[in-house]
Amino acid sequence: MASKQLKEFTFEEVAKHNKEGDLWIIVDSRVYDLSKFVNLHPGGAAVLLVETIAGRDATDAFFGLHRQEVLYRPQYARLQIGTIKGQEPLIKPLATDALSQVPYAEPSWLTPGFSSPYFKESHHRFQKAMRKFVNEVVLPDAIRCEDNGKRISQEVVNKLGEMNIIGMRLGPGKHLKGKTLLGGVITPEEFDHFHELIINAEIGRCGTRGYIDGILAGNVIGLPPILNFGSPELQAKIVPDVLAGKKFICLAISEAFAGSDVSGMQTYAYKDGNEWVISGTKKWITNGVFADYFTVGCKTDDGYTVILVPRSDELSTKPIKTAYSAAAGTAFVTLDKVRVPLSNTLGKEGKGMSVILSNFNHERWMILTISLSTHRLIVEECLKWSQQRRAFGKPLNSQAVIRAKLAQMIARVESAQSWLENVTHQMNNMSYTEQSDKLAGTIAFLKQYVTSTGRATAEDAAQLFGGRSVTQSGMGKLVENFHRTSPYDAILGGAEDALRKMPKNARL
Repeated sequence: MASKQLKEFTFEEVAKHNKEGDLWIIVDSRVYDLSKFVNLHPGGAAVLLVETIAGRDATDAFFGLHRQEVLYRPQYARLQIGTIKGQEPLIKPLATDALSQVPYAEPSWLTPGFSSPYFKESHHRFQKAMRKFVNEVVLPDAIRCEDNGKRISQEVVNKLGEMNIIGMRLGPGKHLKGKTLLGGVITPEEFDHFHELIINAEIGRCGTRGYIDGILAGNVIGLPPILNFGSPELQAKIVPDVLAGKKFICLAISEAFAGSDVSGMQTYAYKDGNEWVISGTKKWITNGVFADYFTVGCKTDDGYTVILVPRSDELSTKPIKTAYSAAAGTAFVTLDKVRVPLSNTLGKEGKGMSVILSNFNHERWMILTISLSTHRLIVEECLKWSQQRRAFGKPLNSQAVIRAKLAQMIARVESAQSWLENVTHQMNNMSYTEQSDKLAGTIAFLKQYVTSTGRATAEDAAQLFGGRSVTQSGMGKLVENFHRTSPYDAILGGAEDALRKMPKNARL
């Protein structure tokens, strides 16, 4: 269908259409006929009929109330009838793979003129392709599911599987051997933890916290114990379907009786012939509502054991209502004498605590990486808003107190980024076992720093956006989501004693 022909108008011509039943306005050199829309305007007709809006250039007023994306929604885009003669729009939608031009909206390695000791040309290629994929495939689904609480669509899951993004989120390893990554942008041999960091960062830019957990975070934390501690037969049976998006898995460790205190688990497993019999409950299990497999931490007669449990009639799940979107699939899990083969044991019987603790490091690194990316997105939102919002006749950023808040936000996100890149470099040069031994404390500290500084920025951003920061739509919707959900990142994945390697002979 051919697009409609747009006419050119002068300011004087537009000014003649300034009353009820004949109302035009200008937004960024575009002319809109609101004559029939005026009574449908969500803010009421009176807002559009005032002398400073009707028949006038309403650009400043519009961007003081609406996000840019409103202009491109079909129901509003069709109201455009022309443009202002001799003018071009200043504000245009960015390409889906484009970088933001706002200072500090991107980490320095993506900023023109800056170099990095960590990121290579393959990382730049990968980031460009990943941003395009997230913006075109993931983000529309994220916005829908964040609002309606439904789980990630299978169409998106299938595309994640086709691009091998599900596998890449587990980090580099043999599970990627022979795979085509992101349509062939890089090879499995090139893939490292910085590429994985990019995946998490681009997902974090969606700003939809519940959906971000719902985009198969359960796979990221539930599958590694099988890859690292499962038998070859178990891996062959489970891993391919999970990586393809045909089956879903979650990690079931937390209980009402034992959150961060993993040793307080009461879910109990005992042997009966060649089977485990498991009874107990698990709580706050991400993706548990729709998972097919559960990586379950159990108390056994000789300690703690991790066991893979498929969904069955004896395993039931119930959604838990939380303050963030039900798209995360957060569940209460009940195991009532569930029977599984002894071959489903992950690692050695009675040595499950080492399996659980080794898994925490990668989980916490994933959480803090996504959290930091969303933190940076909020900094970008604040920088944009402080420039376009006018108060007392001036932009907000003309006030010293606002500039001080912005400076603190930028300092927080930049310092955390530098620390994260250093930790990721260490991960690239350590085995999974070494990471668990040497980086546990550092990652715990970094997670604490990212989540606490994120919380500080959430408070500052809420003050900057005012009433808009408590509204789940419109100008402050991303700030509202971050302010409401950023505390979760301090809770999810727990924390541990970061000073366990203090030498015994250290003295003042």
